[in-house]
Amino acid sequence: MLSSSDFASASWELVVRVDHPNEEEQKDITLRVSGDLHIGGVMLKLVEQINIAQDWSDFALWWEQKHCWLLKTHWTLDKCGVQADAKLLFTPQHKMLRLRLPNVKTVRLRVSFSAVVFKAVSDICKTLNIRRSEELSLLKPPGDYFKKKKKKDKNNKEFLPPESPVITRAPFCVAVSPGLYSKTMTPTYDPVNGTPASSTMTWFSDSPLTEQNCNILAFSQPPQSPEALADMYQSRSLVDKAKLNAGWLDSSRSLMEQGIQEDEQLLLRFKYYTFFDLNPKYDAVRINQLYEQARWAIVLEEIDCTEEEMLIFAALQYHISKLSSSAEIQDFTNESEVDEVEAALSNLEVTLEGAKADNTLEDITDIPQLADNLKLFRPKKLILKAFKQYWFVFKDTSIAYFKNKELEQGEPVEKLNLRGCEVVPDVNVAGRKFGIKLLIPVADGMNEVYLRCDHENQYAQWMAACILASKGKTMADSSYQPEVLNILSFLRMKNRNSTSPVTSSLENMDINPECFVSPRCAKKHKSKQLAARILEAHQNVSQMSLVEAKLRFIQAWQSLPEFGLTYYLVRFKGSKKDDILGVSYNRLIRIDAATGIPITTWRFTNMKQWNVNWEIRQVAIEFDQNVSIAFTCLSADCKVVHEYIGGYIFLSTRSKDQNETLDEDLFHKLTGGQE
Repeated sequence: MLSSSDFASASWELVVRVDHPNEEEQKDITLRVSGDLHIGGVMLKLVEQINIAQDWSDFALWWEQKHCWLLKTHWTLDKCGVQADAKLLFTPQHKMLRLRLPNVKTVRLRVSFSAVVFKAVSDICKTLNIRRSEELSLLKPPGDYFKKKKKKDKNNKEFLPPESPVITRAPFCVAVSPGLYSKTMTPTYDPVNGTPASSTMTWFSDSPLTEQNCNILAFSQPPQSPEALADMYQSRSLVDKAKLNAGWLDSSRSLMEQGIQEDEQLLLRFKYYTFFDLNPKYDAVRINQLYEQARWAIVLEEIDCTEEEMLIFAALQYHISKLSSSAEIQDFTNESEVDEVEAALSNLEVTLEGAKADNTLEDITDIPQLADNLKLFRPKKLILKAFKQYWFVFKDTSIAYFKNKELEQGEPVEKLNLRGCEVVPDVNVAGRKFGIKLLIPVADGMNEVYLRCDHENQYAQWMAACILASKGKTMADSSYQPEVLNILSFLRMKNRNSTSPVTSSLENMDINPECFVSPRCAKKHKSKQLAARILEAHQNVSQMSLVEAKLRFIQAWQSLPEFGLTYYLVRFKGSKKDDILGVSYNRLIRIDAATGIPITTWRFTNMKQWNVNWEIRQVAIEFDQNVSIAFTCLSADCKVVHEYIGGYIFLSTRSKDQNETLDEDLFHKLTGGQE
């Protein structure tokens, strides 16, 4: 038995600050504790001494000096290392956070500040009814992101989109309709009329929002005025983009551990550009937010595109804006119900037929092939770009070309293996230019090869074959014909119909062309001329439904050469100057920081391993054929790049047979690293 003096010597005073939501100021409470007291006992003593009847289940201890949560309530103070000089804060784990969504609308959510960001984003996406939360993350923008540009008017305030709703799902942000977000994806039905409930109606059902604001996430908002566009943040160079990407939060640490404060504003964005299993029936919000992120990337010039492509994007935006503001939107939200059993049987039938077709083609000895006259060009220094015609034969996943058709049975001039290559369209429909740029991986980077086709059908066939070959598939694959049709459809969208009388109806159209194109494009043309060209391009997409137009916009965005590139300022080992590293879903690109010209490309398919030297903060990557690189990150912590690479490797393992919840342990193993 310990005497009172012995007990006093074994115990000590611990000061805990209580962050009570009903009181304006935090107050300190002194407790007498001993080292063998567990964390749960400390919290119990706190609640007893506070003596306020309320639900304290969401409160936990935050250790300010160590910058960590004490969530393992069975651990003792000695095991945690807590001593008398520790500054502890008794605070709620869930706090309000402002999120700027891809559609530039701001919402306030109650988010867990103690869970890792990967789990917090998952809970946010469940609240917003966005599937595949592993594709998104939180971005802390630079300090000047939300500030307006300086103008003469001194009364200018911070630009925030109008009608920004406040979502308060108390006490946690994990409540969601089980039917709409279930693993079997069974739709939820309206209890009144029995029709399928819209995705936004379900998660807004018990929130204080009105029905007028319920469609802000699933449906596009009216385009911003040119003045509002001019005030929004715009990256001017690759270095600016690199600084913006430095703000991605660490997915393996909590918000509070990364210095995020209550009611701070963050960006919710699609971080990994691998959009898996887009289903219009269940992904109304996800598809719209993807469209909005793509739309702003085009309008704010985050990604470059040609003038012809810009007009197609503008026409699709105009079409989507028209449908979203008209009564046709009701057709999207109140689609006729399809019997679930019948739909499941139809999907099963399609799957079985596809598998049967694949097996049948695999048994055929005569594998489909293409053979035709094409033009080829290999870029070389001090040589003008001149195409030379050859006879090309495409078989399996490789292209062989000969001087002419008669020499096909002999040795080819060269044989190109396209497995793992990068396929870039080089098309100008108005100029009748149908080119294919192939970046073929070699030991020291990439070899460039340009192919030129004569007409649209030839281009679509060869382009589809190249895309499949880059993924290791042949033309025997069931996706070949749909890929050809998609390419032809996209080309028809670009085909301008100059004979159509659009100018006569221009005055009756309520179109502000500067809202649909980038500022650079708007400066090149007069307003009426630009409006006429947008309406001309709109005729090729005017028959599309709302969902089809959004999906087509996303597909066109994905077809751009710079799609998915995230930039970082780095210094390669052995180099004396800074370079830009572009990280994409399938490759790494070394880019000259001064000129923006790509220097070397490395494919993920050729990667053997990667690791980080945490002492010198250096990322080292090994590729096939004894190729290795190492670099230090200048614009961000090396762990940000490390997580990007690991995240893409992790997402490449997804399959349709997986459950909604992926292996979080594997994700943290690939992205967390050791520090």
